[in-house]
Amino acid sequence: MEDKLNFFKRFDKESFITIIALALPAMIENILQVFIGVVDTYFIGKIGTEAIAGVGVTNLIMNIYIAFFIALGVGTTAIISRNIGANNTENANDAVKQSVIMALGIGIVFGIINLVFSKKILLLLGAEERVLRYALPYFLSVAVPSVFLCLMMILSSALRGSGDTKTPMKVMIIANIINIILDYILIFGIFNFAGLGILGAGIATTISRVVGVILLLQKINSDKTKIHINILDKWNINKDILKSITRIGLPAAFEKLIMRFGQLVYGGMIIKIGTEAYAAHNIAGTIETFSYLPGMGFGVAAATLVGQSLGAKKKDEAHKIGLMSYFLATVFMILIGVIFYIFAPIFARLFSEDKEVIDLVVKVLRIIALFQPFLCMTLVITSILQGAGDTKFPMYSTLIGIWGVRVLGVYVLGIKLNMGLVGVWIAYALDLTVRGVILMIRFINGKWKEIIID
Repeated sequence: MEDKLNFFKRFDKESFITIIALALPAMIENILQVFIGVVDTYFIGKIGTEAIAGVGVTNLIMNIYIAFFIALGVGTTAIISRNIGANNTENANDAVKQSVIMALGIGIVFGIINLVFSKKILLLLGAEERVLRYALPYFLSVAVPSVFLCLMMILSSALRGSGDTKTPMKVMIIANIINIILDYILIFGIFNFAGLGILGAGIATTISRVVGVILLLQKINSDKTKIHINILDKWNINKDILKSITRIGLPAAFEKLIMRFGQLVYGGMIIKIGTEAYAAHNIAGTIETFSYLPGMGFGVAAATLVGQSLGAKKKDEAHKIGLMSYFLATVFMILIGVIFYIFAPIFARLFSEDKEVIDLVVKVLRIIALFQPFLCMTLVITSILQGAGDTKFPMYSTLIGIWGVRVLGVYVLGIKLNMGLVGVWIAYALDLTVRGVILMIRFINGKWKEIIID
């Protein structure tokens, strides 16, 4: 008992401030990421329903690409944070270069595939002819130059791994401003320029990403950060670092894909329940997204600091930082849960006037409000393990949770037992509980501390 008290006494003010200082910019960055999509949807919605559908179809394939970009970012953060913690700046800088090389390779390959097979990909995803005329120009202007999105995500991950979460946030603010201005000009036109419609929206998004990449490279190319690369230097391929990034990143990619395909399957089941249920599910999901922000922000802070602590051979410090990050994120997310529970009817009415839809949204928001600590576990503990290089375990837990609990639960509770959307979200809550407990057990047993990153 005394050991436990001594452990909690070590939750010092300095660690608290460090975690908050890293987490808050990461939270703001995540909000801005969401905001870019909201702004695009707002402007494109003025064009028409088919235009929105065209963007939706494009995002289906982009979400798969993003899974690989995130995975590369996870590997980048893990390796750089370890090397920064070990005061091995040269290796950290080399890891940045190798990550950029991989980002260029992956981004260019995806870009060529998108260019050559654009129409076939969109038709395969179910785009009708009237949607295709909007989807194709947007797809070509966003998916073909996806290398810039990949580079932006990897350079941001590299900076976060070094302990700099402010620069990615600042760059995202600038990217948002550029995107808003260009969206209006390029979609609707200005003065004698008639505008390009949905093609303009895609070009605006890509230009904002190009500017983001330039700003991030400028920062890393300066002497004002812990990592530093000179883009004019000779670049060599380091197979060992590439293998390490791939070994850490691939399970993270598979985890995202397992999640995406699971969402497609149980999404199809929800459609069968009814139109009102599907509408309510999407509204509740949109509202619930905001509860993810603290977990994701503190997850970024935890991944960075845990990686650096392990690099410095401070395993107890890594454990303390991980636990503090989880507790702090849980406080934020419980507060959000309380807000969801109390104000659920008000939030529901913002999105719909249909009484049946509103009632369903209120019910499911109040279910998920009670499970915020478990949602926090899945987000923060996953980030901690990934920051330590333990990416396989979160992949296994996602496989069990999504397919063994959620998809099966949606079928049994939502359809077979006729519980409808309430059954769907109970299955979701059970998935979070199972995954959260599994991940927490892994965190407590400490095997993640023994992961070796070459």
